Amino acid sequence: MTTVEAKLEAARDDLAGRDGALVAFSGGVDSSVVAALAHDALGEDAVACTAKSETLPEAELEDAKRVASEIGIRHEIVSFSELDSDDFVENDDDRCYHCRTMRLGEMLGTARELGVGTVCDGTNADDPGAGHRPGLQAVAELDVHSPLLAHDITKAEVREIAGRYGLSVADKPSMACLSSRIPTGLEVTDDRLTRIERAEALLRQWGFDQFRVRDHDGLARIEVAPDELERALELEFVETVRTELAELGFDHVTLDLHGYRTGSVSPETEDENPTAETSTDD
Repeated sequence: MTTVEAKLEAARDDLAGRDGALVAFSGGVDSSVVAALAHDALGEDAVACTAKSETLPEAELEDAKRVASEIGIRHEIVSFSELDSDDFVENDDDRCYHCRTMRLGEMLGTARELGVGTVCDGTNADDPGAGHRPGLQAVAELDVHSPLLAHDITKAEVREIAGRYGLSVADKPSMACLSSRIPTGLEVTDDRLTRIERAEALLRQWGFDQFRVRDHDGLARIEVAPDELERALELEFVETVRTELAELGFDHVTLDLHGYRTGSVSPETEDENPTAETSTDD
C-alpha cells in the first residue's frame, strides 16, 4: 500500500465512523475530494453544502452543482450575504476570518437541521504553512473537521486522490472568493464584486486558465498565468477587454506583467476561497 493509499483509507475510515458528514463544498479540488471520501464512506449520510453569496461567482456555483452530481452526493445550497457584516465589508486583514465564520455558521445550521453530526471542510496539510490564514482560525473555533489536514494529505496528494476518483476537477486551478480581488482596506461592495465577476467571465470566455481581475477602486489590474501572458498581449484581446471592462465601470485597464500571483492585492493575507481550497481550491 502506498503512502497516499494509506492516508486515503485512514481518512475514509475516519468519516465512516461519524454520524453523518456535511461537507462545506465549493466544487474545487479540495472540497470535492472530501465530498467523494464522505460519500464513499457514508453513502446517503453524506451531504455536500454550498453557501451561495455575492462573493461566489455564478460559474463556480454551476461547477459545484456539476461536480456534486458527478460524485453522486446529495447537494444542498444555502444563501447568505457577507455584506450584512460591517467587519467583512471593512475588508481588513481578518476579512477571511469574518467570511469563514459566517459561511461555516451556515453549514453548522444546515447540519443541525438535517441531523448530521459532523461538518467538514477542505483544509489540506499544506494550508497552515501557506502564510497568514485567518480563515483557519474560524475553522478551529467552530470545531469543523478537516479530514485532509487530520490525515496529513497535501495538495499534490489531494490532486492524486481526485484522479483516483475520476473527478473532473483534479487539475482545476485554485479559485478564491471574489472579495480577494479587492485590496485590503478598500470596502467590499456589491458593485465591485459584480464588475469583477463579469470581468473574469470575459477572460474565461477568451480561454484563459489561471487569472484574476483585481479592482483597485476603478482600475482593473489583470493577472494571467506567465505562460498565458503572450496571448493577453494580442491586439484583438487588448481592444476587446479594454472596451468591455470600461462598460463595466472600470476607469482604467492594465495588464500585470508579473503574471498571476496569489494574494497580490493583500500580500500579508491569503488569496482564499470559500471553503479552504484556500485553492483556493486557492
